Amino acid sequence: MTPKTGKSSGHLLVVVLGPTAVGKTETALKIAEHFNTIIISADSRQFYRELKIGTAAPTTLQKSRVPHYLTGHLSVVDYYNVSRFEKDVLDLLDVHFPTRNPIILAGGSGLYLDAVCRGIDDLPDPDKEIRSEIEKLYSERGITYLQDELLKLDPEYFKIVDKSNPNRLKRAVEVCLLTGKTYTSLRLNQPKQRPFDIIKIGLNLPREELFERISIRTGQMIADGLVNEVKKLTGHRNLNAMNTVGYKEILEYLNEKISLGQAVTNIKTNTRRYAKRQLTWFKKDKNINWFSPFETDEIIQLIEKHMR
Repeated sequence: MTPKTGKSSGHLLVVVLGPTAVGKTETALKIAEHFNTIIISADSRQFYRELKIGTAAPTTLQKSRVPHYLTGHLSVVDYYNVSRFEKDVLDLLDVHFPTRNPIILAGGSGLYLDAVCRGIDDLPDPDKEIRSEIEKLYSERGITYLQDELLKLDPEYFKIVDKSNPNRLKRAVEVCLLTGKTYTSLRLNQPKQRPFDIIKIGLNLPREELFERISIRTGQMIADGLVNEVKKLTGHRNLNAMNTVGYKEILEYLNEKISLGQAVTNIKTNTRRYAKRQLTWFKKDKNINWFSPFETDEIIQLIEKHMR
């Protein structure tokens, strides 16, 4: 159980986390319904209103069961970052804690969850000259340059970073070059104090079962119209929001680089890899209480015990 990070107000933030497709949405809904509270999303792709099918965003029916925040509140053309997310969540907690307790924060984006639970590390501001050089080399050599450079500069962070996300790779390389230190070492500052308690609920399943759920969900996304969803967004293909599993593979299909069958296979493969990276990130946190998504009653009992 996560220790208190500051002077407690009696308020509790319940963080529901885990790999993609494990069942976080439904588990968070059941917990929120039990406590008559709200859910704040920490899924960095569900922020975008145009990305619904491919991100398994909460449906209209699910949102009618429990009030949701920070889902579909942005467009893919909007600029957003983890620092703004931290502020948005803390503002929402200030507004809702007086009438809702606990509050649920649910998602699988480890960096965004850490921003709320630990605070943003005080990393150096971007350096124009270094950033310009990194951009130049990236444009010449592609994402492989960023991956190779980060592996050399910070092999520990390389193990857990989303290796298909050029912005995160660029920032990590930039910080390493600017400070002469690893990005990892600069991300290990002391957590910032929060005026509420935090309990982390991790959801996981046996690997074979999780991979089967990924396969089934991928098929359902195709049946629900993922190809048409991506077609409508082809004009935004170069935006970072589109560099997302499910979207980039369908874009390859629409560009006639691969067949639809191959795109579906690639989505399943890349989603499995993403789930493994998520678990690698989460397994480092010894304060996570792990459950099966089918153990909702046990999770609620733990939360109630904590509140007492």
